[in-house]
Amino acid sequence: MSDGTVTSSDVILERLTKLHPKLIDLSLDRTWRLLAALGHPERALPPVFHIAGTNGKGSVSAYLRAALEAGGYAVHSYTSPHLVRFHERIRLAGRPASAPIPEDRLAALLDECERANAGAPITFFEITTAAALLAFAREPADALILEVGMGGRLDTTNVVGKPAVSIITPVDLDHQAFLGDTIELIATEKAGILKRGVPAAIGPQTDEARVAIEMAAEKIGAPLFLHGQDFTAHEEGGALVYQDEDGLLDLPLPRLPGRHQIDNAGIAICALRKARVLPLARDAIARAMTDVEWPARLQRLTRGPLFAALPRDAEIWLDGGHNPAAGRAVAEAMADLAQHDREGEPRPLILVSGMLDTKDATGFFAPFRGLAAHVETVAIPDTPASMTAAALADTAAGAGLDAHPASSLDEALTRACLAAGRATPRILICGSLYLAGQVLAENG
Repeated sequence: MSDGTVTSSDVILERLTKLHPKLIDLSLDRTWRLLAALGHPERALPPVFHIAGTNGKGSVSAYLRAALEAGGYAVHSYTSPHLVRFHERIRLAGRPASAPIPEDRLAALLDECERANAGAPITFFEITTAAALLAFAREPADALILEVGMGGRLDTTNVVGKPAVSIITPVDLDHQAFLGDTIELIATEKAGILKRGVPAAIGPQTDEARVAIEMAAEKIGAPLFLHGQDFTAHEEGGALVYQDEDGLLDLPLPRLPGRHQIDNAGIAICALRKARVLPLARDAIARAMTDVEWPARLQRLTRGPLFAALPRDAEIWLDGGHNPAAGRAVAEAMADLAQHDREGEPRPLILVSGMLDTKDATGFFAPFRGLAAHVETVAIPDTPASMTAAALADTAAGAGLDAHPASSLDEALTRACLAAGRATPRILICGSLYLAGQVLAENG
């Protein structure tokens, strides 16, 4: 624990990582104890937009923040994991836009939380979330976008008594060791964020997930607004058309690429309209569609050191999706890009992939069969849970893809160009947010 001198946040975070177990033990008891020692900051938050789900949480958060800030509101937000620096997780409200928490403030908050915890058992996510809630309670804002870390019912963020709105993005298989091995069980855990009388915007779901969420909502008394039933969002004539009981909105298409972003935008719009705490004009929502930013979600890189050894006009796309549902969404987006290529100038899709050994790599790769010409696999540097390049290449091959292990990202990119032959490659770096973060850091 600190001796009274506040050191850098990086030093404190490293100490917390070592002192407190990484093993996830889902419970709210430790969090409640720490929050009580801190004076219950969770009771002094601005209106909360609480988001759970398997895929799309970050994108929905980005749309919410973009819309609220376009409407002139000051917005805090909490997301995880970070890509390059921990500070990204905690964004403090400002006008015209929020920004990652400053270093001096983060270091002081972490030190305060470590002192309040007094050496008691705690996990890294629990103590850092407590620091975030403390920051949000002390800094004035009009809204807080609060993203669940994992699950929902026992997630550290689920200490908010009555949010303005609950949100559940599409539920799929992920974190089965902690949340259950069926979509029904996982959806039940996600639905644990629902609160009595609090409206809930529910994204597209499988039948199993929808039924589980509806049962949980009926038990708790939470009004649901279901995608495809209570609201719709689709592309029509080059525009995003959103409709619910409050009327129709004709909006620009989202800036973020991929058909799934139509759904994510729709979930965010539904949440904004059903929360009814911060009125927004149509123009603010329209601006959000064109201004939204969310790195490493089908992000096209256009410059930087990674391009040094690539042929002219080579494309690099970056995505941190890491489960079968994410694989399907990204593969669909890549297929759409292929259809838009000029006739006679095909761009072979080459994957450069690294994944954690806890993820369903076979399920992630399967949608790319017949679409990706080749896969180069890498181990994620400085990540003990990374699959080896050889093991990941074997998995990709088992999923029906031509695959080869590379010793580094540089080698993988060089080999990707060779795999494309004389054609100009379209390279997709994918499979992990940890890999995506390292790519962004290396590329400046």
